[in-house]
Amino acid sequence: MTKIDPSLYLPQQPTRGSTSSTLDKDDFLKILMTQLQTQDPMNPMEDKEFISQMASFSSLEQMMNMTQAMEKMADSQTFVPVVQYSSLIGKEVSYPVEGDSETEMGVVAAVSQKDGETWLEMEDGTQVDVQSVLRISQLSTE
Repeated sequence: MTKIDPSLYLPQQPTRGSTSSTLDKDDFLKILMTQLQTQDPMNPMEDKEFISQMASFSSLEQMMNMTQAMEKMADSQTFVPVVQYSSLIGKEVSYPVEGDSETEMGVVAAVSQKDGETWLEMEDGTQVDVQSVLRISQLSTE
């Protein structure tokens, strides 16, 4: 069987229209405008049909605005754990020692977030996962 040389293939032609597989409000508006421009003057679009399409456009725009607002809200929630656990700074916490059944105590110096997990940094530099904290107490003033 004869093999075809890949250099003889036609180059990939760009596809017409939108590069994404979803339509946005601009695409919808372009379709509506094209439909209005190319309609038969002797048989124009019914008022009800035009109003229905405009209502669909308005709904699409509102959904897109709501999606953007939800994305902004989700982005703003990424720092919430750091703020939530910042009240532990200056408090004494007890936590288990890895590979041991004993617990240690330390004073929280800082709170950080890495890879979606919240970590407490003790004054001695030890990093403790906030999920492993067993007890929180005020510093004793002796």
